[in-house]
Amino acid sequence: MDLLWLVVVGGIVIGIHGLWFGRSALRKLTYSRQFSKSRCYAGDELEMVETIANEKRVSVPWLRLEAMLPGSFVFRTGSGMAISQGEIYQNHKSIFTLKPFTRITRKHPLVCSRRGIYTMQSITMTGGDLFGVWRTSKLIPMHLSMIVYPSLIRPEDLPAIYQVWQGEVEVSRWIVEDPFLILGVRPYGAGDPMNRIHWKASARTGELQVYKQGWTADPQSWIVVNIQESADMWSVVTKPETIEQALRYAATAVVDAIGRGLPAGFAHNGYRISGGHEPLRIEPDYGSPHLELLLEAMAEIELKCMVPMEQFLRDEVLWNEEAQQVRSYLLITTYVSPAMENEISRLHEQGHRVTILPVEQVTTSNKAVSA
Repeated sequence: MDLLWLVVVGGIVIGIHGLWFGRSALRKLTYSRQFSKSRCYAGDELEMVETIANEKRVSVPWLRLEAMLPGSFVFRTGSGMAISQGEIYQNHKSIFTLKPFTRITRKHPLVCSRRGIYTMQSITMTGGDLFGVWRTSKLIPMHLSMIVYPSLIRPEDLPAIYQVWQGEVEVSRWIVEDPFLILGVRPYGAGDPMNRIHWKASARTGELQVYKQGWTADPQSWIVVNIQESADMWSVVTKPETIEQALRYAATAVVDAIGRGLPAGFAHNGYRISGGHEPLRIEPDYGSPHLELLLEAMAEIELKCMVPMEQFLRDEVLWNEEAQQVRSYLLITTYVSPAMENEISRLHEQGHRVTILPVEQVTTSNKAVSA
């Protein structure tokens, strides 16, 4: 008889506990998740920060958060999460216990190992009482995005022909400055006229600063990546690491060019995440915002060919027939076919320069290290 009463009383206690703690588990809970950076290079380390707060006077015995994240996000061991790793995605679980009016912040170090544009749409929150009698779940929209650029390598580690192309672009500048093209500021030098002084920059730095001007005929630098790994390849790339190496070359080239004050453009013959029915072409320009635009375009490339490179070059020949500006192309490619050579010759006849930057076949064990 005593045992029966014990069972009945225990059941009542467990039921009341479930109703009191379980039914209200997800009430007045707030949750946020963000990354310490929204843009980075492949191989960079950053943090995922999640914050959860219990804004009621009742404790939450247990709370589980589950989310699907890209498989290329490599979390450091002991990050405080249970991870079920897949090839493309990985499932993350975090467990919390929250006292009344408590806020918890966790930081999870991770490395973005691959280039791309990643989005995270939602997270599932589940809570309940200590005995599992009452359990409830809800979906929380997140709308997070992460842009991962191709990793950089040192310019001196690029094939030697890159240094030749870089030197040709530099010496092609005219020595006559364009008063309408302002690139930034520089320290005052002997002979600089007074009307070039940038007074706000001078006041900020404590030294005289003058406007840094461009040149009348700065050459247009175009970095072009051939997504095809061979002349016979069509559609999806079968050796992705080789093309990833080409994109690392391209990222290094645009960072180097814009860092030297040169206008740089970018083009490729592949598909991209944002869609489009024509190959991407971004006109040359200056500055950090333009550099971010170019790197983002590289991040969103899908390893799938839209048009053959000989067709891409043929279109360049047609579009350049009325162009007044000399273009200097850096064509990053794993091969050069006879059809491509023919179109390159036509570009040379128009007065443009085309430099071939070769990309050797790369195995998965020879990945470049991010700078």
